[in-house]
Amino acid sequence: MPWGGKPERDNFFGGDLQGVIHHLDHLSELGVTAVYFTPIFSATTNHKYDTEDYMKIDPQFGDMDKLKQLVSLCHERGIRVLLDAVFNHSGKTFAPFIDLQENGEHSRYKDWFYIHKFPIAIENGIPTYDTFAFEPLMPKLNTANEEVKAYLLQVAEYWIKEANIDGWRLDVANEVDHQFWRDFRQVVKKVKPDAYILGEIWHESSTWLQGDQFDAVMNYPFTHAVHDFFVDQICDAQVFANAIGRQLSRYPRQANEVAFNLLDSHDTPRLLSKCGDDKRKMKLAAQFQFTFTGTPCIYYGDEVGLTGGEDPDCRKCMEWDPAKQDQELFAFYQQLIQMRMTYSALRSGKFTFLAAEAGSAKLVYAREDSHNKIIIIMNNSDQAQTIEVAVKEEHWENLH
Repeated sequence: MPWGGKPERDNFFGGDLQGVIHHLDHLSELGVTAVYFTPIFSATTNHKYDTEDYMKIDPQFGDMDKLKQLVSLCHERGIRVLLDAVFNHSGKTFAPFIDLQENGEHSRYKDWFYIHKFPIAIENGIPTYDTFAFEPLMPKLNTANEEVKAYLLQVAEYWIKEANIDGWRLDVANEVDHQFWRDFRQVVKKVKPDAYILGEIWHESSTWLQGDQFDAVMNYPFTHAVHDFFVDQICDAQVFANAIGRQLSRYPRQANEVAFNLLDSHDTPRLLSKCGDDKRKMKLAAQFQFTFTGTPCIYYGDEVGLTGGEDPDCRKCMEWDPAKQDQELFAFYQQLIQMRMTYSALRSGKFTFLAAEAGSAKLVYAREDSHNKIIIIMNNSDQAQTIEVAVKEEHWENLH
């Protein structure tokens, strides 16, 4: 389809790895230091979560040489690259599942999947095998099977060694057994000790963040808390502070410092649309995101004002026409990133709420380390506000 058309469940627009290479200047100018790609391995759908071949780049995107070039160019710019590992399920065109379809219970791969009965089929709309979300295209893999485990761990190792990627985002990670992820971590960290292991889990995730599985999870509880206060404005400052406090108390400090904090994604409406196109709300939410503990993530296009509702509308083509980009919003995100890079307290300093009262839309918090003491004051309402907050005298020397 022509670039910029309406995204549907089954249409394609031709974006590829070379296109990313063409626009690396955009990422560098913004200040981005890492990129996470949704799946790039061969598959039949436009979303590519139905993997056909875990060892092959989808030809629609490019090939191994093109990925290597992209990763190398990113590294030259100080940008790390994460790929998406879809290990909970494969695609229906995955070779072992094709063998299973052809040979039934005589297939050597029958224990690679969860089969309820043979022959495998769709009965009354329900597959006779376990899948992701009852989707026949995506049969669930038995990661407790030693052959399956060995194969997938080989995949995890291969792309780090061959393409020099910097980590993995793990799709529907909570539906894969814990022992598999423990073994996964051992393999990945042996090849690249500083690789970033990011699990997709939508709820409280302390079980996965004990140091033996993931470095971080996609922090959707953070997303929901920020939406409730800044975007939907359905809670006051005290309720918001309590929600954030609960999150900080659930995980070790090491996990909080690298938590993957997002405000939208390919699975949710876009932030600007959630804000009803109110950029003031969007900016407050983003400012909290970038001055909070953890790793802030921008969903592509948010920085230039891209809008979108529920999936697939949130997966629009990136807007590359400068005349159609919100340059003021881009400059705002640049400023947030530069501020975070300048002051170490915003990256790893102590986080403390100084004012967050019941019935109030006013919020004050501090970030502090041995180098910087920063106090952030926010007014989450349409009315001018006055606020008094007590700070220690020594705060004022380097107050921003």
